[in-house]
Amino acid sequence: MVTPETDPSALPSAPGRRPPLARELAFGLSLFALYAVAAAVPVGDRHAAAADHGRRIYDLERTLHIAAEKPLNDWLAAHRSVAVAANYEYATVYLASTLLLLAWLYRRRPERYRVARNSFALINVIGAVCFALWPVAPPRLVPDLGFVDTVMKHGTWGSWGSPVVDHADRLAAMPSLHVAWALWVSVELARLSVRRWLQAASLLHVFVTLYVIMATANHYLLDAGGALAVVVFAYLVTDRDPGRPRAPIVPPEDAFFLAVESDRTPQHVGGLIFLDAPDGSPSRADMIATLRGKLDELPRLGQRMTPASRLRRRRWVEHPVIDWGWHVHEAVLAEGGDAGLNALVGALQSEPLPRDRPMWRMILVRGYAPDRSAVIFLMHHVVADGMGVITHVLRMLTPPDALPAAGAGPSATRRALGTVAGIAQLATESRQRTRLPSSGTAERAFGTFRLPMPVVRDLARRHRVRVTDVVLCALAGGLRRVGPPAGGPEAGSTLRVAVPLMTGGPVVPPEGNHTSAVMVDLPYGPMPEIERLRALAAATRRLRSGTRALASAFVMQRASRALPPVLHDAFARAVYGGRTFQAIATNLPGSNTPTRLAGAPLIVAHPIVPTGPGAPLAVGALGWTGMLNMGISAEATLVADMDALCGAMRDVIEELGAAEAPEPPGTAAARAARRGRGPSVPG
Repeated sequence: MVTPETDPSALPSAPGRRPPLARELAFGLSLFALYAVAAAVPVGDRHAAAADHGRRIYDLERTLHIAAEKPLNDWLAAHRSVAVAANYEYATVYLASTLLLLAWLYRRRPERYRVARNSFALINVIGAVCFALWPVAPPRLVPDLGFVDTVMKHGTWGSWGSPVVDHADRLAAMPSLHVAWALWVSVELARLSVRRWLQAASLLHVFVTLYVIMATANHYLLDAGGALAVVVFAYLVTDRDPGRPRAPIVPPEDAFFLAVESDRTPQHVGGLIFLDAPDGSPSRADMIATLRGKLDELPRLGQRMTPASRLRRRRWVEHPVIDWGWHVHEAVLAEGGDAGLNALVGALQSEPLPRDRPMWRMILVRGYAPDRSAVIFLMHHVVADGMGVITHVLRMLTPPDALPAAGAGPSATRRALGTVAGIAQLATESRQRTRLPSSGTAERAFGTFRLPMPVVRDLARRHRVRVTDVVLCALAGGLRRVGPPAGGPEAGSTLRVAVPLMTGGPVVPPEGNHTSAVMVDLPYGPMPEIERLRALAAATRRLRSGTRALASAFVMQRASRALPPVLHDAFARAVYGGRTFQAIATNLPGSNTPTRLAGAPLIVAHPIVPTGPGAPLAVGALGWTGMLNMGISAEATLVADMDALCGAMRDVIEELGAAEAPEPPGTAAARAARRGRGPSVPG
């Protein structure tokens, strides 16, 4: 397979280059969507809670002798013309000034636009989180405080708070985004060193906004204090000098797997590779020489991460000296064959990779068979996903290989619309109802089996499903036969599985995570396997629509960048694992080209996929040189015999192969017509 190694559309934008407009518009729409979602978060009786929070803030202000809102509101309510002007100022000026500045930065100062956009996004994300978790009613909506609603009293049409914009979240007083946006504009103009009169006008707008939010009874003074704190925090997290070279950051979608990792759930991905080696090749020195020659091409092999911080993201930095004795290790099996090798893989899966060095290992295994050598390659999920690990391996081979191009994907407009639709779908998705027993042990069991790829593809073609559907059916049916009984309110009816899908560009880069997971409910009850496959094919239609994958990718790769590491880590732990899914299943492309690793012919490769916290099973399928190679990882306590699970999954696929395929649509009617009669119609 030959593919271009670089594609301009897949390369990250240079600091001075404007990002695609459609992507930025989609990003802006997502912020408004997040604001709408925050308004829908149930917090008991939301209106009563918001009113109570408003009273608490006002009581605190009176205790501190800073409650200036009431006299300002009384005066403004008595002067109609000034009140109407204040109402319109509250509704329009903060929005117009912010959008104008964003557009100007995008057009004239793209090098500053990215930083400004990120800080603005973080301000709004923090605000939406506050509105969702701690809603606050403005003074005008807490009747017992005695404030006058100037919009309703003077009939200001179209202003904030009037019936025209009644759909807006009215319980979003703390922090005041009006003040936050005005402060953000003023800070950006100061950073740009624009003319002093413009900076003075912007600063005046901040004070006018402060007066208006209190006089119109839309905010408390402390809401403005909250806005100031949010703006300061946002700039501490996001601001930097784009002209100063810095080590590459660890993106949130990669750091996600650091957050969910623990001593009991290591998160390294990898492969079990078999080499044709009757002469005992390659040697450990051969493997080291191969890897040394790829350090420039595969930079993460020589890089480690900086220490963690609650506010600053980790970065990739060069590791001074690579410990080849640790990274490339030679092991001799005490027990030959699959049993000893799988036990070694399980033991390696049980051990987290240390974070004070490059996060990968390669183990050259002797003693599997007289004419075979095995290689176990492990790389932490923070470095790459399954596709990235395959790309790393393909770059090490002779001749170097590459994954096939995945296509350009949807246009920016279709991607934006699909993302919005996907967010709505994810927001309305039901909770899972079945639980697999998870002991939380760090011990892992590992097993493998192989099937001819033409046989599996023919099976999928005859039943009008996809190879991924066949793999998922084998997982559900095989586990049903030999696994433990499931628990939960609907035990045994369905099993929710996370299926990673590729969401990146046409070329798969070796570093980073470029997939997003879509949840699929597998039919898990007792039934013939052919019925399970048909039901499953209907359930996996969501994989083909792509909207959920786009939404998941947006949350992982875009929206999460607005969160500081401490909040991002909490988010990752909340959504990933047993509360969301019970197993992971991935179908990966491989190579069909004869290749060598360190001089030895590569004949077989099985994927190694980590389990999730509280999700005790992971299944990987890898197409390689005409075979579908399966790798199954599980908590050691999930199944008594991993070989039995592998055998049961194979039996399911063989049963599907023997089942009669359904007739194509219209076949029965056509056959009846040839016999001179139409299809029978009841009654």
